[in-house]
Amino acid sequence: MKLFTTAIFLFFVGLVSVMPFRLLYWFSNFASLIMGRVVKYRRKVIIDNLEKSFPQKSAEEINKITNAFYRNLTDNLLESFKSFTMKQSSIIKRHHILNPELLDEILKEHKGIIGLTAHYANWEWGSQSGSLQCNNQFAALYKPLRNKYTNSILKKSRMKCGTELVSIYETSAMFEKYENSGYVFLMAADQGPAGGKQMENAIWLDFYNRNTAFLNGPEKYAVKYNYPIVYIDIQRVKRGYYEIKLSLLTDTPRSLPKGKITEMYRDKLVEIIDAKPQDWLWSHKRWKRSPKQ
Repeated sequence: MKLFTTAIFLFFVGLVSVMPFRLLYWFSNFASLIMGRVVKYRRKVIIDNLEKSFPQKSAEEINKITNAFYRNLTDNLLESFKSFTMKQSSIIKRHHILNPELLDEILKEHKGIIGLTAHYANWEWGSQSGSLQCNNQFAALYKPLRNKYTNSILKKSRMKCGTELVSIYETSAMFEKYENSGYVFLMAADQGPAGGKQMENAIWLDFYNRNTAFLNGPEKYAVKYNYPIVYIDIQRVKRGYYEIKLSLLTDTPRSLPKGKITEMYRDKLVEIIDAKPQDWLWSHKRWKRSPKQ
């Protein structure tokens, strides 16, 4: 069964990879309508999340954001398939980092950086665009797929420009391996803890009108290794084109009280989502756990 689903996956990758971008986005328009209006993929979850996060918005506004969300989702999915065969020049042009020099400036004084981003706009191209535009070594954390064949194919594609992909289950070992070696560690920290020790160690903050669990990993490793935190803001300029702006959240993590780094990340994330809520991953069941659980 895993080999069959891998074959289907490769078929779609091959199909999308030969599409010109104009045709790809026509197909994305069609796919978003099917996903949002026919299949109604997690539509109740999306609308519930939006209504509770933006109680001031009308039903019409929520519906508009929901429909735009589906288009962002299908764009992101198809763009990730497209990345298998994109030329490096195209990746640089379409996923452009505005200020890569910030990383070099920080590493003059520090021996590592934690780069935080979110599941916002097109995060998929980041594992390739960073290595192509920055004079740094990158290690990105990811959650492996259950299908080992598909996972291997995806991992190989994402690493083809030089970024090393490391399973989230090997986070501690990764930081130990590259301790004080000038690496930039990439982490998407906006999704909820999975359970177990992740929940036990979660940092609880108000996030869109609800008490919300945040992963403690970024804060934990920033303090342990005294690594500065840089936020990676990915913004869609127009369809198929993105600009990435790097901003320093803190370069003195050990001087901050517990929870402050996570709070700073939360504040930056809210600022970005408020501006364009349709580009965040609202289909995730972000608030399914409570402090009591």
